[in-house]
Amino acid sequence: MSNEIPIGLAKSGRRAWALDDVAVVPSRRTRSPQDVSLDWQIDAYTFKTPVIGAPMDSVMSPETAIELGRLGGLGVLNLEGLWTRYEDPQPVLEEISRLADDEVSPENTRRLQQLYSEPIKAELIKARLAEIREAGVVVSGSLTPQRTQEFYQTVVEAGVDMFVIRGTTVSAEHVSQNGDPLNLKEFIYELDVPVIVGGAAGYTPALHLMRTGAAGVLVGFGGGSSTTTRRAMGIRVPMATAISDVAAARRDYLDESGGRYVHVIADGGLGSSGDIVKALAMGADAVMLGTTLARAEEAPGRGWHWGQEAVHPDFPRGHRTRVGTVGPLEEVLWGPSHHTDGSSNLMGGLRRAMAATGYSDLKSFQRVDAIVSPLGQQSR
Repeated sequence: MSNEIPIGLAKSGRRAWALDDVAVVPSRRTRSPQDVSLDWQIDAYTFKTPVIGAPMDSVMSPETAIELGRLGGLGVLNLEGLWTRYEDPQPVLEEISRLADDEVSPENTRRLQQLYSEPIKAELIKARLAEIREAGVVVSGSLTPQRTQEFYQTVVEAGVDMFVIRGTTVSAEHVSQNGDPLNLKEFIYELDVPVIVGGAAGYTPALHLMRTGAAGVLVGFGGGSSTTTRRAMGIRVPMATAISDVAAARRDYLDESGGRYVHVIADGGLGSSGDIVKALAMGADAVMLGTTLARAEEAPGRGWHWGQEAVHPDFPRGHRTRVGTVGPLEEVLWGPSHHTDGSSNLMGGLRRAMAATGYSDLKSFQRVDAIVSPLGQQSR
């Protein structure tokens, strides 16, 4: 059955659904939340929770990456961020937190661009990653595709356990008349650590990324509430559909490759525990969290949240967004919660949803029944 909807005489488009449009459905079986496992394994690394801290300066510092690792997740440091540009980024973070409260502000954007014009320093990349390694947690850093060729050797020498290539859109084939393009397949083959790449939001681009040898594919365009990619570039794929499409690519690639499993990681638009539940139900193996972790007291953004898109020197397309704070990182992840909106005890919400629908582990939870109930129709 075709899912195409006529837009006009010359163009049709698929119907797509956001996470707000879907919900999971309880079955005849329920479980005790204590019997539910949230363990997640990618490559040789096992985590107590399927949570990756987004490589955004408002979310992950070396200290918060270490704390997230101790709490059972994976923290990814932005290797193009303030920690690799400034010996002491704290005064810069303090200045960013004191900028005018206006979310849409050319003056704020101009100042952010100025602060991020400080060059990236290879010695700081090594020092920050060494700090995380000394704490005994899994070490991970992120570069955009544009910077990977320039700094990946520095990253490898620093000793990462997992490497992330993250951009608004990342493709397996990048055509360029200026400079040497990044050959993902060759790069991943030569690298001796698992690589997570993205964003991707469709079956075909995700399948091609899987064929490069990536250990995981990020679904979405990153940035969450702090991105304006839809308004600035006209690009958007609702997350429920995007995750399901990429999960289908994972299934087909598993057959094509003779059993190689590539992890699907939802990235962006996950503002509450319920969003995390639905992302995993749509087929994600794990989630990359920005906004939800930016609300932690330890988050370097001090209650503000912004992404790498917001500081682009030529075409900024993100806001510095006020998200506030809800409690310590441990409370945000594991509770106990004092909020009723799903902004804290994220893993408690996930565990209870899995228990209420009768599933005991993350992989089996991907089979949960779901319904489509568009947001505008939910009160009917």
